[in-house]
Amino acid sequence: MEKLIHDFSFGLFFWQAFILLVLIALMVKFAWKPIMQTLTDREEGIKDALQSAENAKKEMMALKADNQKLLDEARAERDAMIKEATAIKDKMIADAKEEAQVQGAKMIEQAKATIESEKNAAMAEIKTQVSSLSLEIAEKLLKEELINKEAQTKLVEKLLGDVKLN
Repeated sequence: MEKLIHDFSFGLFFWQAFILLVLIALMVKFAWKPIMQTLTDREEGIKDALQSAENAKKEMMALKADNQKLLDEARAERDAMIKEATAIKDKMIADAKEEAQVQGAKMIEQAKATIESEKNAAMAEIKTQVSSLSLEIAEKLLKEELINKEAQTKLVEKLLGDVKLN
């Protein structure tokens, strides 16, 4: 460093300082504005990117909230559909049971009516057969008794006696 101080030349220093100032002036005139413009553009680009990222984040949050809302609505709609389907199923089962009971009651009534009509028909048949047999027996008895004159007279007197008593 001592050598530099002893070898110091004002002329060389002057020309170096002059070249430096000219270089700085040229840089300010031709390079400073484009460099500053580039830095400003880059700064604005970064700000825009940060703003876009913030907007995207907000949109994502809004979409997430919308998706959650849609999911909640879908779940509520699904629950309502399940509840409605269960109610319809229960109503169908109740209607089927009621219809079965009505049909069963109708069948029982029809069976009772059929049994009653068959019973009445059987009773009528029995009455017919009993009356027919009774007539045959009465006819045979009357023939036997009417053959004999003395038995006929006794029968007529007996019937007349029964009529007077009643």
